[in-house]
Amino acid sequence: MINDIDDSKAPLLDHLIELRGRLLKCVYALAITGAICFYFSEQLFAILVHPLKEAFGDGGGRLVYTKLYEAFFVQVKIAFFGAFCLSFPIIANQLWAFVAPGLYAREKKALLPFILATPFLFAMGASLAYFVVMPTAFHFFLEFQGDSSGLSVEALPSADAYLGLVMQFILAFGISFLMPVLLMLLNRAGFVTRAQLIGLRRYMIVAAFVLAAVLTPPDVVSQLMLAIPLLLLYEVTIIAIWFTDRKKVEPEDAEEVAA
Repeated sequence: MINDIDDSKAPLLDHLIELRGRLLKCVYALAITGAICFYFSEQLFAILVHPLKEAFGDGGGRLVYTKLYEAFFVQVKIAFFGAFCLSFPIIANQLWAFVAPGLYAREKKALLPFILATPFLFAMGASLAYFVVMPTAFHFFLEFQGDSSGLSVEALPSADAYLGLVMQFILAFGISFLMPVLLMLLNRAGFVTRAQLIGLRRYMIVAAFVLAAVLTPPDVVSQLMLAIPLLLLYEVTIIAIWFTDRKKVEPEDAEEVAA
């Protein structure tokens, strides 16, 4: 029914003005959180470098920078990365506030759980990368230190290269863990069914390992630690769709019985 939709019909100009206001709020959120993260960039970098420090062990280890300006831009990158993570809930909220008036109540009810699940799943993936994958991968990489043909082989990663690797791990795992949200949204929209997902399982196995090879460093350990959770999430999504399908069928059966 028409009454099911919000009474917020507005001309195009009003929508553009509202969009401008919400974009400005997103920019302000990024600027404020970026300034805060830049102020605490040394503390944030200490947190990000902790897995490498643990991998080096008691022997220490060093991070170097090979360009005079590299250390400064490392702090800038940390500020941008932290600002994106901290301001994401605000950006998502502004996006939802702009889109929601144009949705029916049942569409809002269907989308809201996915919006709430997005930061949770991203945090799960990022946590797996930080607490499990990075320490394991760094231990593996540092095992190649030692002597080779009488020459000492020592790992001397640059601060910029290390930060890039850490961001690659966190973003790869965080974004990959959003796969259940994407698949369930496609299912709700009618683009895929549970039966189709089951039929695509063999292709998903190949796709998971290809995606892991693209998103992670070229070592088997990191690739396996991304591909296996992706496959598990795929199976969990199929089970979740089965539950949602059952909930859809039960009201329909009740209506048929009543008729």
